[in-house]
Amino acid sequence: MPTLPSSLNPSDHAGSPLRASDAFLRRRALWGSFAGGCLLIAAASSVFVTLGIVYVLVTESMGFFAQISLLDFLTDTQWTPVFENAHFGVMTLVSATITVAGIALAVSIPAGLALAIYLSEYARREVRETVKPCLELLEGVPTVVYGYFTLLFFTPLLQTFIPGLEGFNMLGPGIVMGIMILPYTASVSEDAMRAVPSGLREAGYALGYSRFRVAMRVVVPAAFSGITAAFILGMSRAVGETMVVAIAAGQNPNFSFNPTEGAATITAYIVQMAMGDLPHDSIAYQSVFAAGIVLFVITLAFNLFGFILRRRFKEVY
Repeated sequence: MPTLPSSLNPSDHAGSPLRASDAFLRRRALWGSFAGGCLLIAAASSVFVTLGIVYVLVTESMGFFAQISLLDFLTDTQWTPVFENAHFGVMTLVSATITVAGIALAVSIPAGLALAIYLSEYARREVRETVKPCLELLEGVPTVVYGYFTLLFFTPLLQTFIPGLEGFNMLGPGIVMGIMILPYTASVSEDAMRAVPSGLREAGYALGYSRFRVAMRVVVPAAFSGITAAFILGMSRAVGETMVVAIAAGQNPNFSFNPTEGAATITAYIVQMAMGDLPHDSIAYQSVFAAGIVLFVITLAFNLFGFILRRRFKEVY
């Protein structure tokens, strides 16, 4: 039987507690400081990257707002930055962005919540371990594939049910984007539900609740902060999606909330201008960064809204 070193052998320290050597304590403190520094750098890098993005957007768009008034930018309903009679009404792009993202959420939220409830409360372990990885595989599909799938397959399929639907429209990309962000909403929501203590479920069953009633009246309210985080994550993903809308929704700016029409979102416009050869100091080039600021503000607003909801309904177990 191996023997302990004399410094750690209890028989050599009768009546006194074990104590690590000074060298070990110094090494532990050194590695702890090193790990803490690495984690601090990792956390601070996200802050610096965000500040860098804000700096680039603001500095590059200053020339734009020096020529275009903020009132015209927010109230004009035409967006023609490369035309001779240029208009810069960003609400034209915002309307398409909100419409497509709203359709995506209308698909993803109920489907994701239902799937999360099934995986958390109904599915057997074998089923859950099979379905969840398959669901998360959807995250690995390139968005350009989703875009051409929408344009070449899903839109013609919709046209058989909706006569007169345009080839470029906001409905098809919105539905496909809802499927695309389904892994975010379903997987994160299911993780939040599984974190709810089993004692709460057992209390519901003791009161005579059915499994569905326990899920809707006990588990979902208890996991509401995590479910909210999942939906906000999906919304941010939908608002910032580029290739699906650039390929299947069209690149013609159109102030409309009609999903059967084609329109250009903010991200689609940025892609369109990025593929062109624009002079660096032109107003059209600077408009890309002005539109980027609007997209940044929209995403920030959704994240702040989600943060407020999480703080309001957070449960600690």
